[in-house]
Amino acid sequence: MTSYTDILYEAQGGVARLTINRPEKYNAFRGKTCDELIDALHRAGWDKTIGAIVLTGVGDKAFCTGGDQSAHDGGYDGRGLIGLPVEELQSLIREVPKPVIARVNGYAIGGGNVLVTCCDLAIAADSAQFGQVGPKVGSVDPGFGTALLARVVGEKKAREIWFLCRRYKAHEALVMGLVNAVVPLAELDAEVDRWCAEILTMSPTAIAIAKRSFNADSDSIRGIAGLGMQALALYYGTEESQEGVKAFLEKRKPRFRHDSDAVQDKQP
Repeated sequence: MTSYTDILYEAQGGVARLTINRPEKYNAFRGKTCDELIDALHRAGWDKTIGAIVLTGVGDKAFCTGGDQSAHDGGYDGRGLIGLPVEELQSLIREVPKPVIARVNGYAIGGGNVLVTCCDLAIAADSAQFGQVGPKVGSVDPGFGTALLARVVGEKKAREIWFLCRRYKAHEALVMGLVNAVVPLAELDAEVDRWCAEILTMSPTAIAIAKRSFNADSDSIRGIAGLGMQALALYYGTEESQEGVKAFLEKRKPRFRHDSDAVQDKQP
């Protein structure tokens, strides 16, 4: 690709910045967004002048809020098993031989939370919020979003995040190990720049080897993700999953259990 519509790409001073540019959708990604991020990661990841990659979202509201539900009706609008090459994007964040830093400037929800999980490092504004929403909208991330998250924050916490779909503030994310640092929003860019500057003083080959060594211990998750995405593609064709999307778009509570409406109505 020579130009992008859904993202911004900037390379300067040894750092590549990839910014999701869909503020009207709270930087949710569609198929095209994923394809552009994949292209940009290849571009930056194999550029020998680049020593660090920063992933973020435009504005101060959202880092990324996951898959664009308005493009989801039993399948998203792009390629791949579910219409989003999201497993390819997640894997590539891990594959490129450069540290990928999540600059979390706002909501990191759903697939956005998974992107933070996949990044090597994460620096968040104190206004950022994290969490999963899949079970609320008839979806799930059955790979890096679950298995890798458990390695990052611990098994019990990861299950809490997915089973309850709560929101977590930046300092809570710091305590659980999901992010490396939390700073005021006004200081976010300066802090990210400091981390990038430190990385650029290090041996790029040593860092590449270290990153691959870290990944080697958890790369089996890629196989879990492939199997899980096959199951997810089937799940998206069910009435249960489609009810979640309809409820989200209609701004109402979903009724996943039609024989237990009373229970559903009591849920927060």
